[in-house]
Amino acid sequence: MEDGGTNMNIEILYKDEHIIVLNKPAGLSVLPDGWEKDSQYLVKMLEEEYGNPSTSSGRGIFIVHRLDKTTSGVMVFARTAEAHRSLNMQFDKHGAWKIYHAIAIGNPKWDEKIAKHPLRANVGHKHRTMVDDKNGKPSETRFKILKRYPHHILLEAELMTGRTHQIRVHAYALGHPLLGDILYSAPATEIIARPALHAYSLSFIHPRTNEWLTFTAPYPSDFESALKNVGAG
Repeated sequence: MEDGGTNMNIEILYKDEHIIVLNKPAGLSVLPDGWEKDSQYLVKMLEEEYGNPSTSSGRGIFIVHRLDKTTSGVMVFARTAEAHRSLNMQFDKHGAWKIYHAIAIGNPKWDEKIAKHPLRANVGHKHRTMVDDKNGKPSETRFKILKRYPHHILLEAELMTGRTHQIRVHAYALGHPLLGDILYSAPATEIIARPALHAYSLSFIHPRTNEWLTFTAPYPSDFESALKNVGAG
């Protein structure tokens, strides 16, 4: 699936009459961007390609979860109201399993770490998320180092809660901000033009067949290039 306006390829990982699973490219918003209302966005592209609720079939595109505009990786969308309800229940009750990969700055002594810093979102004019021990919501991210480089690490991050920018803030709170994540105090870099974060895998129960499914999204070219660059450094 390709859109000439955004010049982006949308890789469909799986599709049936109930769900669509895809590999979202970085730089594409899931919903309309408040600052660029005329720009293309993912839901609109999917509706144009696969139908929307106003069609005679009644099949549409229903959002189950979101990724930030700058984050790449695997997403699932429901195509029926029944599938939407089923998937929403799984995500709300933490029945779905989400694994992210990230490139972080530094080389910690730990191999695995659980971050439980309470988080409060939409702070200040930059709408940052911050650690707030008093007023923040309970948050948990489980980190595991997959590979060490001279000055960086490739991290696996498992979300146990779903707060805004959770992985980015927890990595920063541990002293290892994500490469390219200037919003959370990473130094400017030419290695990658966004926070180095990729939604690598997603597991859930199919809403109709009850089969446990796992989908993985290959790294995009900028993430692959960044890994090569930090490895050479």
